[in-house]
Amino acid sequence: MADEKFKVTIDGIPVEVAPGTTILNAARQVGGDIVPPAMCYYSKLEGSGGKCRTCLVKVSKGSEKDPRPMPKLVASCRTTVMDGMEVQNITSPDVLEARKGVVEMLLINHPLDCPVCDQAGECKLQDLSYEHGVSQTRYEFKRRTFEPIDIGDNIKLHMNRCILCYRCVYVADQLTGKREHGIINRGDHAEISTFIENALDNDFIGNVIDVCPVGALTDRTFRFKSRVWFTKPVDAHRDCPTCSGKVTLWYKGEEVLRVTARKDEYNEVEAFICDTCRFDKKKTVDWILEEPTPISKQSVIDANHYNVFSPPPVIKKNLQLQEANEEQLERTERLK
Repeated sequence: MADEKFKVTIDGIPVEVAPGTTILNAARQVGGDIVPPAMCYYSKLEGSGGKCRTCLVKVSKGSEKDPRPMPKLVASCRTTVMDGMEVQNITSPDVLEARKGVVEMLLINHPLDCPVCDQAGECKLQDLSYEHGVSQTRYEFKRRTFEPIDIGDNIKLHMNRCILCYRCVYVADQLTGKREHGIINRGDHAEISTFIENALDNDFIGNVIDVCPVGALTDRTFRFKSRVWFTKPVDAHRDCPTCSGKVTLWYKGEEVLRVTARKDEYNEVEAFICDTCRFDKKKTVDWILEEPTPISKQSVIDANHYNVFSPPPVIKKNLQLQEANEEQLERTERLK
């Protein structure tokens, strides 16, 4: 039936969802702290999820027809709900302990270069390690490292930071006409790379920067220009023939340092944008400004944020020309 709903209880909070809904999306309908973290799942990308295991939850009751609990923790992004299902996330010590182990595993090879990483301040791995990580690692062996490769003028690849979430591969598969990169090798040697070091060159390939949850894929045009919490994000749009043209402009003073797609509360892109909007349109005159981008109070970006909209001027002030105009105006007034 089209109106059929399944009743699910997550951390004691009941919610009714449509059949086929995953536990993660059911939790997102409730919102708040009960939503499991997700590093690889992306609702806009088909086939994503099931890679990072950070969204593990405990199903204490399978359904009304079969109330037996599931024997192991399950990935909430891949497990669909059943009528009468009961799920534990933050109320289960087993889930918190498992998530702690998953974070420790993700950080085994991830370098501690947050002070120089452009993703710092909006990195989901930073948030995850702060909430569920341990103070120090038990890993005693040498970290995995990769030789840097050049994948184009606009995108910088830091393979040492990659957690193999596959989001960038799905973006290239589903948004572009031809994919030039993917996962090569296996196991500990697996890495993101291109075919014989080809450049990533496509109308929508810049979206791999927005979907990357860590600093593995960053914007070369923004590289080392500013920390993200020193910038002021503003929603803007333009008439673009290729994409929706709805973006976020990141200002420092009157200069647009970078352009990104707009994101929702789960850090997922609302509408993917083309590379022309992202890399080539970095002047205020190119855009119609709307309002300051809403920022979560928990984000470090909020520390330097503003609520009153005062758009930067399109034409910069020229004090010398202004003084000359004032002198000319005085002379004109005297001659009247």
